[in-house]
Amino acid sequence: MTCDYDGFNIESFEAGAGLWHARIRRADLKPVVIDGVVFSSLEVGFAWSNPDAAVTDAKSQIDQLKRRCAAVGPALQAELSAA
Repeated sequence: MTCDYDGFNIESFEAGAGLWHARIRRADLKPVVIDGVVFSSLEVGFAWSNPDAAVTDAKSQIDQLKRRCAAVGPALQAELSAA
């Protein structure tokens, strides 16, 4: 299952029987840079019991990342856009 959310692509995948995770990537395929570390994708959350729960958690993580950018200011926003 894949979906788009606020400039990111979210892909849910089953890591084991009934253990769902989510992977997020920027929609423009540029890496996410967090504290100077470059990530082409991020696997987020816990082992959820269904793909919808994994996607919901990924959306929450994206929202937190964006709030962090807003709280830190333009420097981190530029860092997220870099690369």
